[in-house]
Amino acid sequence: MFPFRRHLEMPSASEALPGREWAMAVTNRHFVLGRAILPPFPPGLEQALFGLGCFWGAERRFWRLEGVWTTAVGYAAGFTPNPTYEEVCTGMTGHNEVVRVVFDPIAVSYEQLLKTFWESHDPTQGMRQGNDVGTQYRSGIYWSGDPQRQAAEASRDRFSTALTGAGRGPITTEILPAPDFFYAEDYHQQYLAKNPGGYCGLGGCGVAYPA
Repeated sequence: MFPFRRHLEMPSASEALPGREWAMAVTNRHFVLGRAILPPFPPGLEQALFGLGCFWGAERRFWRLEGVWTTAVGYAAGFTPNPTYEEVCTGMTGHNEVVRVVFDPIAVSYEQLLKTFWESHDPTQGMRQGNDVGTQYRSGIYWSGDPQRQAAEASRDRFSTALTGAGRGPITTEILPAPDFFYAEDYHQQYLAKNPGGYCGLGGCGVAYPA
């Protein structure tokens, strides 16, 4: 998005920036859905965590789905506690740009969320997504509980077969237990709803995101 140093290799824990103890302050109201983006969430809802490139466009993919109660963007799967966006962009926190999806499993299944995940980005690009290059743009599924893990791995295998048949490379998506989630700055939350003319597509920032 901005001219910061970009890394294609993950830093080690000892190399990572130190971060801070206090969490990012965010407005606890989804700009589109009008619901809380901070826990606790109503009983019966479940959570999913995905990384699929620039989180601006990725978040809108999910908040549009029926059965999704709320969404938020943030940073996960790195080392630095409570990082800032500028720190993440240096490549020295190890974090990925991610979307937290809080959903009603009666109205939308985790498998349906996985389908949206796979169909909304190119999971074969490694440490990049389109024009966005760096470790924070890697493809990732971060599961909560064994049923999510099994569903994620099964969906990866199905999409891998389809991609191979289409002549594409191997899937590089990391599938890991859900790590700590750190909220991104307030201006990133539901960015494309707040900025209708904003430019950020899942093929890379600088590409107009489709309506």
